[in-house]
Amino acid sequence: MAIIKCPECGHQISDKAPVCPQCGVEIAGKITRCPQCGEVYFKDQSACPVCRHLTMSDEQMSTTRPQSPIQRQQTSPTPPIPPVAPQHSEAKTAPQTQTEQPTPSSPKKNNRTVLIISFIVAAIICAGLWYFYAEAGKKKELEAYEYAIKNSDPAVLQSYLDTYPDAPQAHRDSIRAHLSTLQQIDQQWNDALVNNSKEGFEEYLENHPNSPHKAEARHKIDSLDWVSALAADSEGAYKRYLEDHPNGEYVDEANDGLKRISAQTVQPQERQMISSVFRNFFQSVSARDEEGLRSSVSSLLTSFLGKPDATKSDVVTFMNKIYKEDTKSMNWKLNNDYKIDKKEVGDEEYEYTVNFSTIQEVEKTDGTTANNKFKVKARINPDGEISEMNMTKIVE
Repeated sequence: MAIIKCPECGHQISDKAPVCPQCGVEIAGKITRCPQCGEVYFKDQSACPVCRHLTMSDEQMSTTRPQSPIQRQQTSPTPPIPPVAPQHSEAKTAPQTQTEQPTPSSPKKNNRTVLIISFIVAAIICAGLWYFYAEAGKKKELEAYEYAIKNSDPAVLQSYLDTYPDAPQAHRDSIRAHLSTLQQIDQQWNDALVNNSKEGFEEYLENHPNSPHKAEARHKIDSLDWVSALAADSEGAYKRYLEDHPNGEYVDEANDGLKRISAQTVQPQERQMISSVFRNFFQSVSARDEEGLRSSVSSLLTSFLGKPDATKSDVVTFMNKIYKEDTKSMNWKLNNDYKIDKKEVGDEEYEYTVNFSTIQEVEKTDGTTANNKFKVKARINPDGEISEMNMTKIVE
């Protein structure tokens, strides 16, 4: 099987193909190759369309085929034998010269034809090999061009220009233009690196959203925002970082910062809880409400008015003691001047140390009143109960 050009349309096909897939003309058994120039053409043509060598049928070729020397000898007419003159016995026999049959010469013409045909075949093979080599080179160049034109690495584009100096001019021009654009982008990227500002990197990404430096620019912005959050070291700064970079490189550190600040900072809802606990305690004392008083303290207080390991009953006893026989009523007022320290004692469990002041108003049975001011230091456990309380009277 050989690859030939279709005599009709010039499409590359196999000489064994039934028809040309391009134009549909019959191929197998309908074509011949010119022995003179090697051109492929249809058998029904009388002569080669290139060199005009006559087309001969098989029968004509057999009749015109050159005969071998033996065939020529067999077919040549036998020359007549001349009559022999009678010889006398006494005459001397004349010496006869035997005529030698000439030796046929070597078929130089046939050898020349074979050489010509061999040369033509070799030329066709070389042409075919060159063609396939050229086509393979074109295909390889095209693949390299398509890869380079989609690439954003200047080194890849420069490699194409160096490897294919004989590529189509349109391809080389496109690659040069693409390379020039990338080099311009690189210059702007270098400017952004020198400035090293969040605004500079954001502007670069806005102008070049598909830049090969896109990931690095986002990394730079992420790092700069984290440095700012770390310097502020505040709940708001860490929350802003997490909002701007939900998948940032420092999400874990930001969450740890929030947790640490939360462990140190009393939140508004925590302050409200603490105020509610002490208000309930002193309102229960004012109303002599034992149940309310018991619900405000833990089962065991580390210290209560100097008594270590005090119980709920000890707290109730304190309330009953401060009500003297001449006490008509009592009212405790909180100044809401809380100073709260927060300490983490478990996984997101906190203990609060609270300092504040309160005023005791006592109305006696004789109609007189007495006001006493106390400084209170107390502790509230993670369950929101008073676990320690000591009071000091302020003498003015």
